[in-house]
Amino acid sequence: MQKLGTTSGFLAGLFLMTIAVKVLAHGDVTPHAVDTSSLKPIGTEWAETNPYRGDAKAATVGALGYLQNCAGCHGLNAESGGVASDLLKYGKECLEMGSKSLQDACMKEGDGYFKDITLNGKKNSDGRYTMPAYGAVFTQEAVWAVKAYIDARTIEDMAKSRK
Repeated sequence: MQKLGTTSGFLAGLFLMTIAVKVLAHGDVTPHAVDTSSLKPIGTEWAETNPYRGDAKAATVGALGYLQNCAGCHGLNAESGGVASDLLKYGKECLEMGSKSLQDACMKEGDGYFKDITLNGKKNSDGRYTMPAYGAVFTQEAVWAVKAYIDARTIEDMAKSRK
């Protein structure tokens, strides 16, 4: 009888631990402000395209913002962890387009989508948020710095895969 009690206790503990890991695996989804004080201010009117694209300093600031806010779901170094969409995929598709004008138009569209999702969050068909909204916490500079980091990682990842 003692063995049965030990086994069921072990299984109950394992079950509770599994639930705790699943809950904690999602990470902290509370939006955290990004310190953009070292970046050139953009202004109050939202830019249609990322004014920080190609700016190494903005990408460095964005890397920290990404780590604090995005990595838990989208993966470290913007390498998808499988929980949420791969943030490098869209930029790669744009940069693989034939002409520079097509690439630019695609990246502009991607910037708009990124800005909208980041500020307003994303809901599934049940109306449940699958990504929190960052509009109350992120400044325009924070949104574009994080996007500058993702764009820089996209270019880095593409260069690595060509070797």
